[in-house]
Amino acid sequence: MTEPTEPTGRRERKKAATRQKIADTALRLFLERGYDEVGIREVAAEADVAVTTVFSHFASKEALVFERDQDFEQRLTRAVTDRSPGEALIPALRREIHAMVRHCTAEGADPIWRLIDGSPALREYEESMRLRHAESLAAAIAARPAPARSATACRAIARFVVGAFSLAREAADPEAAVDEVFRMIEAAWDATGGA
Repeated sequence: MTEPTEPTGRRERKKAATRQKIADTALRLFLERGYDEVGIREVAAEADVAVTTVFSHFASKEALVFERDQDFEQRLTRAVTDRSPGEALIPALRREIHAMVRHCTAEGADPIWRLIDGSPALREYEESMRLRHAESLAAAIAARPAPARSATACRAIARFVVGAFSLAREAADPEAAVDEVFRMIEAAWDATGGA
């Protein structure tokens, strides 16, 4: 999995380090005591930052758990926009979903997913995040050169791709689940007009 772009300036590096410290602190507290038992003030105090600093890095308490949200969204769109000339769309997306699934099913990820699955607020946030990722991905797919697809086809394929991630992370064999879902996605994509 490609790591997020490393900030280049001193100020950017400090901001990134503060953001990571807040996210790591929040996750540790959530895992130790439960998501609903920890408030933003406690996260800020434990991370030794102001509450306003927490909110300058994260829009909500839920966002603290999904701190790689923007990175994952960008990775999906870059799988479309940055692929090599001649590389077919669906294999590029399959490769990216495989990488994301490997990251999210790596050793140590189970407690985090149990935390998410055990919280209605986190499940709701995850669902809205997936829809946003699918819309961004659909826009990237629709913007690619010919052969053009309808907006509906682009949105449907994008939702299937993002859904493949969710299905795979819950499967006994995540890698096989990605491949199985992507065989269906490829057939659907081909049915809308090829390449």
